[in-house]
Amino acid sequence: MLSSQDKLWLQMVKDNTQQLRDRATIWRKQTAITRISKPTRIQRARRLGYKAKQGIVVIRMRVGTGGMRKQRPVAGRRPKHLGVVRIKADVSMKEVAEHRVLQRYPNLKLLGSYFLYKDGMHYWFEVILADPSHARISKDKELRKRLIPA
Repeated sequence: MLSSQDKLWLQMVKDNTQQLRDRATIWRKQTAITRISKPTRIQRARRLGYKAKQGIVVIRMRVGTGGMRKQRPVAGRRPKHLGVVRIKADVSMKEVAEHRVLQRYPNLKLLGSYFLYKDGMHYWFEVILADPSHARISKDKELRKRLIPA
């Protein structure tokens, strides 16, 4: 069930409010993988396991939009059967964002991620990671159960 904060955020995205567009302008100027001090959607992050403690990292990830393209075949074919356009990826943009962040931070474990904003060029997601070897995380029963297999 969505909280009132989540409903408000999704309504802002749907209406494409000026406040969100201003934030996206700032986000566009940052690097694709940006480490941030606290989540933008705090309640959503808490449902995924975020806690304001050492060992937990929040990353804002920017992923480019657009479809996939295949190289056009050289031999003669009917245009309909070239198989160049209408090719879809098997993974969602969210999974792409998670994968790229985990490649950048190989020692951290994924707690979860959620959608932030989308414009004509990019998607933004926030990815929450935890360091399983950190003392604060290994002492936390909930996080230890999720991150460190028995």
